[in-house]
Amino acid sequence: MSTTFDYDLVIIGAGVGGHGAALHAVSCGLKTAIIEAADMGGTCVNRGCIPSKALLAASGRVRELHNDHHLKTLGIQVGQVAFERQGIADHANNLVSKIRGDLTNSLQRLKVETIRGWGKVTGSQKVSVKTEQGERTITAKDIILAPGSVPFVPPGIEVDGKTVFTSDDAVRLESLPQWIAIIGSGYIGLEFSDVYTALGCEVTLIEALDQLMPTFDPDIAKLAQRVLIGPRDIETRVGVLAKTVKAGSPVAIELVDAKTKEVVEVLEVDACLVATGRVPAAKNMGVEAVGVELDRRGFIPVNDKMQVLAGGEPVPHLWAIGDATGKMMLAHAASAQGIVAIENICDRPREVDYRSIPAAAFTHPEISYVGLSEPQAKELAQAEGFEIATTRSYFKGNSKAIAEGEVDGLAKVIYRQDTGEILGVHILGLHASDLIHEAASAIAQRQSVHTLGFLVHAHPTLSEVLDEAYKRAMVTH
Repeated sequence: MSTTFDYDLVIIGAGVGGHGAALHAVSCGLKTAIIEAADMGGTCVNRGCIPSKALLAASGRVRELHNDHHLKTLGIQVGQVAFERQGIADHANNLVSKIRGDLTNSLQRLKVETIRGWGKVTGSQKVSVKTEQGERTITAKDIILAPGSVPFVPPGIEVDGKTVFTSDDAVRLESLPQWIAIIGSGYIGLEFSDVYTALGCEVTLIEALDQLMPTFDPDIAKLAQRVLIGPRDIETRVGVLAKTVKAGSPVAIELVDAKTKEVVEVLEVDACLVATGRVPAAKNMGVEAVGVELDRRGFIPVNDKMQVLAGGEPVPHLWAIGDATGKMMLAHAASAQGIVAIENICDRPREVDYRSIPAAAFTHPEISYVGLSEPQAKELAQAEGFEIATTRSYFKGNSKAIAEGEVDGLAKVIYRQDTGEILGVHILGLHASDLIHEAASAIAQRQSVHTLGFLVHAHPTLSEVLDEAYKRAMVTH
């Protein structure tokens, strides 16, 4: 422990990434402080992962209980299904309070000092904090920046938080509009379309690119449209931009052709959710005081050790993690980055392996993936001079899925033809978010289908969907 600094480590931002870094720092014997200007837990706990999963859990039960055909095949009959919007909203709010309290208590228990206020870098190994009591300067041997991100609202869109809103407001579920437009078909747009349709709303999904779900593997996107969009009260608009969105009753959305910019339609809906991605909250962090420039998109430049870069070179004792680095905007990625930063601070060299970090959309059924999509794998193969191959297996052939009456879904494995190394795995189906971790572990270890095909999976379990895909890869290889 240093005696020339106030702390060994100061972390600016108490989101999931900052919290994870603080816990690991304490386990490594570092005297640690964490600075937070807003809610403990950041976006994930307060306005993201946690409340949205609570809404998805509740609305998913409503959807299941309304599915008379599915229940009848299981020999189950239920009477009239009713729900309370406020009760579902309260479930999400109560979960947020609990998780935020648990996070805060864990820091207190480990004697991490929590400083409430706005922290910024003022020089090498120096941070100033604006608190209610005034401004103070503290010193630390190392500083980690974890300011997170905020929803991106494109120009021309008027947000009032009631009729036009971002996911920050949507997680509160203050209303159930009869007809809601959702701008963006990424995982946020997909998850909320799942919630709203389960609770009886009509949805119009608006996507600026030529295809829905452009960030997903094409095979998964195609199946998702058949399973998650087609059968539900969702209409789609593809290849159009929301040029203007005017809040009010009704909400007026002017749609223009994404290529020609000509007006193609004016929608009038009851509400509009803007799910067009997120942008870093890295301004006013003081990085310019140590010669750092944010990149053109506003992200803090870092290397894979999580060192902040100035002119391509690491700035001594300054680190950044989480959404503000622009690497992977996922809470668990931020935690992984935090642990890697601490390891490097403790002179145990480590880098983040982004290819092995999984992601999931908690729709019904779920979508998950790890590693490269097929187009990304083809690009890598062309650059490095090898061939790729893919195999697929389907939930409709899985005994456990058949027993559950949940047979929509597939697992897709992408691998190198020469070595069999797994490059990417994509799953749509029941419990996909849990199934993906076996594949994430395999990619982290750069394992081959030749090894994975000999693993033994319990029968009957959903994990056999992956087992089947691995074995098919061995046969076709």
